Amino acid sequence: MFFSRNAFRDLDPIDSPASMASSKKVATRDEWERKLRDVKIRKEDMNRLVMNFLVTEGFVDAADKFRIESGTQPEIDLAIIADRMEVKRAVQSGNVQEAIEKINDLNPTILDMNPQLYFHLQQQKLIELIREGKTNEALEFAQEELAPRGEENQTFLEEIEKTVALLIFKGVKNCPYRELLDVSQRLKTASEVNAAILASQSHGKDSKLPSLLKMLKWTQNHLDERAAYPAINDFTTAVVEDPSI
Repeated sequence: MFFSRNAFRDLDPIDSPASMASSKKVATRDEWERKLRDVKIRKEDMNRLVMNFLVTEGFVDAADKFRIESGTQPEIDLAIIADRMEVKRAVQSGNVQEAIEKINDLNPTILDMNPQLYFHLQQQKLIELIREGKTNEALEFAQEELAPRGEENQTFLEEIEKTVALLIFKGVKNCPYRELLDVSQRLKTASEVNAAILASQSHGKDSKLPSLLKMLKWTQNHLDERAAYPAINDFTTAVVEDPSI
């Protein structure tokens, strides 16, 4: 459901703050649906939103089928999406070196232009060595590959110290930075990689549909203060519920 300024023109707030608190403009379902019918959304725009979501989230097969069925062309080559998802899966499974090699095959300038991303990948590689119990190899890697970067960047140094702390404490449960070994850390790094690849392809890192849902939620929250109207309370069903009077 999308809204325009015209859909709200008869729902202006009452000027008096006191009266606003005690009385709200009430819009019936019939009135509300009649106003929504006046809001025209082109099918082509809806199709582009769907394609944008499929491309950004990496649903290659679905995007290709949607391209054929709707005639909507994706913003980038679908073959590139498959390459991006292979990189993302490599990071999520802990194969960081493989991910780095695939990134360089895809576009060697990505890591050159994004030192923070490269550091986080190297940090993730150190985490994986610690996870596998390769203590000596982890210490050597931290000293040779990460320490020089920490000398140049205080933030990097702090991250290195947190990661190496996983080796110092007896038992991961006693380490205050044990969350680095959680799967969520892999997902965080994979998300950063995904965003960097999308940016290199001049594509937004986030799909537009979630942004529209946030805008809808924000709009409803503000409209709740001045009107009672049929609203969507559960975005997963998109059911329009009658106003509470």
